[in-house]
Amino acid sequence: MFSINCNGKLIDVSSPKVMGILNITPDSFFDGGKYNNPQSIVKQVEKMLSEGATFIDVGAYSSRPGAKHISEKEEKERILPVIKLLAKEFPQILMSIDTFRSEIAEACINEGACIINDISAGNMDENMFTTVAKLNVPYIIMHMKGTPQNMQKNCTYNHVVNDVIFYFSKKINELRLLGVNDIITDVGFGFSKKLEHNYKLLKHLELFKSLEVPTLAGLSRKSMLFKPLEITQKEALNATTTANTIALLNGANILRVHDVKEAVEAIKIVELLKNVE
Repeated sequence: MFSINCNGKLIDVSSPKVMGILNITPDSFFDGGKYNNPQSIVKQVEKMLSEGATFIDVGAYSSRPGAKHISEKEEKERILPVIKLLAKEFPQILMSIDTFRSEIAEACINEGACIINDISAGNMDENMFTTVAKLNVPYIIMHMKGTPQNMQKNCTYNHVVNDVIFYFSKKINELRLLGVNDIITDVGFGFSKKLEHNYKLLKHLELFKSLEVPTLAGLSRKSMLFKPLEITQKEALNATTTANTIALLNGANILRVHDVKEAVEAIKIVELLKNVE
């Protein structure tokens, strides 16, 4: 059984859970600029919670390929008011903070967030691991090479599945030595990966169970889904649900999505399948 401790509340993720995405960036690949005032933010979070999201992942730094780099000051000015707003509006909310900066992570945890989601797994801020250990919160480590600005120039692997497992095993060992208990892995679909790498990771996702930590799958409306189908992100909900279902069948514990209702339905169907002889 996998469970993670969020603000003193034990969440059992061996029964898969949904993490709803709230991007408050003007340039995110799918919903950039959509949630830029308190009313639209509260309305969207209310919708995701009512549809069954267990976690809400708040991000103020766009990590799409080639995204514009913003300063720590700008990221903090974008995100802190939103964390405060959501903590006030939804006292029971379980917020994840999507940042690679330890100071921003700490400031958000102090304002009510309870999970740190780091696309760089500590590589872009040398203080992140010690900060996570000090705060004693669940920590999502994602696999990426380089930064969002240059990651797609860095897609070379000996064997993508083995390489990513090895990367995580080293990171998990470092974190365990610091006393970090709740670690979640995210293979980083679309980050430093070519199309074939993404599908190899999806096909062999169950191998990541060997790390003995929960697995998060972030497939929602990504180019690995819509480009082969020659459609747009807006048309990629059906492809997303298909990919999420495959991820669940291969052991994913958390689905990080833009569309909560459909992800919750996918989990219900897969759980019914698993519960029959």
